[in-house]
Amino acid sequence: MPNFSIPLSGLTAESTALSTIANNLSNQNTTGYKDQAVLFSDLFYQNLGTTGAGDPIQVGAGTQVGSMPSLFTQGSVSSTGVPTDVAIQGSGFFIVQNADGTLNYTRAGDFSELNNDLVTSSGQQVLGYPAPNGVVDTGAGLAPLQLGAGTVSPPAATGNVQLTANLNAASTTGDVWSTPIQIYDSLGAVHTLTATFTNSGPNTWNYSLSIPATDLSAAGATGVLATGTLTFNGSGVLVGDTATTGGTVTGALGNVTGIPLGALADGASPTQTFNWNVLNGTTPILTQVAASSSATSEQADGNASGSLVNFAIGSDGTITGTFSNGQTQALGQLALATFSNNDGLQLDGNTDFSPTLASGQAVLGTPGAGGRGTLSGGALELSTVDIATEFANLIVAQRGFEADAKAVTTFDQITQDTIALKQ
Repeated sequence: MPNFSIPLSGLTAESTALSTIANNLSNQNTTGYKDQAVLFSDLFYQNLGTTGAGDPIQVGAGTQVGSMPSLFTQGSVSSTGVPTDVAIQGSGFFIVQNADGTLNYTRAGDFSELNNDLVTSSGQQVLGYPAPNGVVDTGAGLAPLQLGAGTVSPPAATGNVQLTANLNAASTTGDVWSTPIQIYDSLGAVHTLTATFTNSGPNTWNYSLSIPATDLSAAGATGVLATGTLTFNGSGVLVGDTATTGGTVTGALGNVTGIPLGALADGASPTQTFNWNVLNGTTPILTQVAASSSATSEQADGNASGSLVNFAIGSDGTITGTFSNGQTQALGQLALATFSNNDGLQLDGNTDFSPTLASGQAVLGTPGAGGRGTLSGGALELSTVDIATEFANLIVAQRGFEADAKAVTTFDQITQDTIALKQ
């Protein structure tokens, strides 16, 4: 009698294939989804004996689903412009934490911000390395990543001032020209200094740097921070400078260093000093030619405090915040996990995976290191489902199902004919 179990095993396997193909097609627009394949394998065989040549005579028992691997090929990366979106290019999975503390792994980087945390679309917290004081600490262990809301970029006191200017060689003795220079104190407050240049004779100018007396805490303070002399040659090139008060010049020509700011009325550090750099490297940036006295640039380091304006995710996973004072600071770094056998991962839905004995344990690290892929901020990895391939697979599975169904009806007819012989 025909064995109905043989075509039924085919129907079961093809049904699984049809369901998988349908699932692939329904997830063609799912971020980070990995296309699944259904691979068949034959069942055991019944040995009916041997031929005259000694070859075995065997009848198969049908088919089964041998494996259903996810195809972990690289999906296309599509730019979104959303700063919380991030795509993996290469190997690895994002690490996300559920509300109960358990971990999952995903390729879907359609993240968002919730209560200053970086979270998945289903609310899981995205894990990475923290960056206390703006420095990523990869030795601190994984923690939920925060996006810096309320983070203040600290102020930095000015340490160097650089003025590029020309002093009019046609000036006469006693002529005065001045220009403002802005600096920051240790609290981030701005003070406007005045650089004053007085012609004291051919190729010679006296200078003074002063701060408004109202900015100082000492009663009766004049506000003069430094004085000295500048000397030019016949070609208008600075060849010498001295510091009379409030600073030090090394050699005949050098930067004026160690200018004390003094005790300020706002309570900033009274020990702050700064340098007035008259050289750019070894080249003087103060000139004296027959043209109007003017400043072409004024530069000072230091900055006020600032609040977070925006952030961006770099290729190494570092989340860098940009602050209102123009400074940047690391807010954290995304981590990636790799597995020795991706096919051994368990599918949990929501494009999440969890490790099994077959996959091995997660190996954690930073993007771009240890064989892990790099990241693209403001972008998403698309599904790896190819519609044309799935439609072709759908036709093959359909034909297989129809053929197995035809075998069932054929066996049924043979059974009916056999019963009719007895009548």
